[in-house]
Amino acid sequence: ADAAAGRWSGTPVGAGQARGPACVARSPQQATGMANGDILVAPSTDPAWTPLFLRAGGLVMETGGYLSHGAIVAREFGIPAVVNLPGILSQLADGDMVAVDGNRGTVQRVAAS
Repeated sequence: ADAAAGRWSGTPVGAGQARGPACVARSPQQATGMANGDILVAPSTDPAWTPLFLRAGGLVMETGGYLSHGAIVAREFGIPAVVNLPGILSQLADGDMVAVDGNRGTVQRVAAS
């Protein structure tokens, strides 16, 4: 990870690529205003987060692995996803334009908000 340059490497769990504004949320309630195509950035997920996957263009999680809730739901919904990125919640801000590569397991800040 090179947070100063806006590049992180984690575990790829949902294939594909997505680019969009980050929606940084520590709880599902904080993401209720998420727009279609936004990149959901979360600490981890459980079933309460599932409705947000309908709008998410991509998923980034601080914790998780191949069998975590977020990884499984992202694959079911066909959403590019990268997990296991400790500290990402404090390094991205709402509205930062990010690119998620679920094939390589990378996240990159394209532009700050």
